[in-house]
Order: sequence, then C-alpha cells, then structure tokens
Amino acid sequence: MRVFVAGGTGHSGSYIIPELIAAGHEVTGLARSDTAAAAVSALGAKVRRGDLEDLDGLMEAAADSDGVIHVAHRQDLLPFGGMDAVSAAELPVMLAYGEALAGTGKPLVAAGSIGSSGKLGRPATEEDPALPVGDEHKGTLRVRNVVETAVIDLAERGVRSSVVRIANIMHSTTDAGFLPMLIVLAKEKGFAGYPGDGANLWNAVHVRDAASLFRLALEKGPAGRFWHAVEDGGIPFREIAEAIGSRLGLPAVSIPADELMVPGYFGLLANIVTQSYPASNLITRRTLGWEPAQPSLLADLENGHYFPAS
Repeated sequence: MRVFVAGGTGHSGSYIIPELIAAGHEVTGLARSDTAAAAVSALGAKVRRGDLEDLDGLMEAAADSDGVIHVAHRQDLLPFGGMDAVSAAELPVMLAYGEALAGTGKPLVAAGSIGSSGKLGRPATEEDPALPVGDEHKGTLRVRNVVETAVIDLAERGVRSSVVRIANIMHSTTDAGFLPMLIVLAKEKGFAGYPGDGANLWNAVHVRDAASLFRLALEKGPAGRFWHAVEDGGIPFREIAEAIGSRLGLPAVSIPADELMVPGYFGLLANIVTQSYPASNLITRRTLGWEPAQPSLLADLENGHYFPAS
C-alpha cells in the first residue's frame, strides 16, 4: 500500500514508519520543516512538505494514497489554548481526510486516548464509545473526543476509519513523555511519590507494539472501530513509583490528598495521576491478531535506559 503518515517524526510516528516499510508498504511522511524532512527521509520514507493547516494539501496527499495514518497534533497551540485549541484545529483535518477518502473504502487510522470512554468502574473495552463533550469538559483531555467521534463517523461515508486508543504511558528508549516526568519529579523531591494508597490503575504499552497495531488496523481493521494499544491493562500507580524509586535508590512515598495539588508533589499533574484507567485489549487481539511482544512497563524500567548513568 501507498501510505500517507502525518506525525511521522513524533514518538509513535517514528516507529510506525519503519514498521510499515518493513511490512512492504511505501510510505510518505508529512514534514513542515527541513529538520522534519531529514528525519522522515532517515526513516526510509518519501517526504511531502506541508503542515496541518494546509487542508487542501492534506486532502491531496490522502487522495493520492491507499491509506492514511494520522498521529499528528498541533502541539504549538497547547501553551495558548490548551487541548480545546488542539482539538479545534485537528477536527477539520479529519473532515478533510474524510472528504478525500469518502466512498473509496480506503483506511484512515487516527490516534486516540484510552481515557476517552471515561470512568466506567471496570476496564474500558473497545466497544465503549467516546463520551460526548460539553462545556464542563473544556480544558480537559475529553474535549478531543469530538475528533475521535468524527473519525468513527466517517465509516458511514465509505471510509474504513478507525481509532487506535493509545495507553496512558507509551514507553521506549526514546520516550520523552509522562514517565520521564515522573522520574524527574522523584529526583527533584528525593522520593518517588504516589497518590494515597497508590491502588489506582494505569495502563501502558511499548511504542513498538503500538506501531504494529497501527499497521494491523491499516491493513485489515474493519470500519468504525476503536482499538486498544494497551499491553499492561492495569498497573497500580504505587508499583510504578516503587520501580522508579528502586532504580534511583529512593523511597516510594504516599502523598496525602491535601498535598497533591499545586504546589504539592505532582503540581498540575495531580488531576491526572489520581485517576484510574484500567483497560482491556481482548477485542483488539482477537480481531486483528495483535500480540504485544515488547517488554512490559515495569520490565522496561528495569532495563535501565530510563536511568542513564551521569
């Protein structure tokens, strides 16, 4: 297949492109700068210059391809408008893809969030829809649900669209996200903190396993479906803190509720780390034949690459 990838130089995209090429696909990656173009070329893909604001260019790229994988976001908008601005900018992109691919049966696979189905009191499954978004959700991750819903709805227009919900923690040797933030916090505070009893559950996936899922969804995923890029479906936050503390030679310490918020241990992350996000991957594995093969989160923390000697 000729696959157009938007976001190919990001954490997940830089693994998705090699995964696709290794499977025999011809890949073109979007690049908005010379640096990004060089990175796309280094991964073995062709380069298409442009950005997420050029909707006509994105439609042309989608129409020229046999399928699209979208893992790009307007991160530059976060400091000014938060997730509301990021989502508002991403929605027209998805609709542009839909316009280009309508009636073709070609695949569109977009990145989503494992938390989009909300607090269920049970592990989230692939059959749980993205919850509706109201004014009360402004400024939260949930505002992006309108993007996920728009992608799923494109199935009704003849697009083989699907959403890969990525785990809360996507770990790898090139991770620069949430897990490194927790490690930096532990170093700064002198201990690895966890909220309350630390029994709240977090999910995780290795980025290489996530990349293989994007490929499988592109190749054979049915239209209008959610997929769960989750290997560890529910790790107690306390165990994550203990693993970090063990590698740093620091104690893992419970943070009382009244010490969680700003300017407490977690600061602005407090509302996130206190949540529980158990999730299942059973439908994804059965339908697409996806089997995670990379180290689990706790095993990856033991590998040492998160804690370089210095």
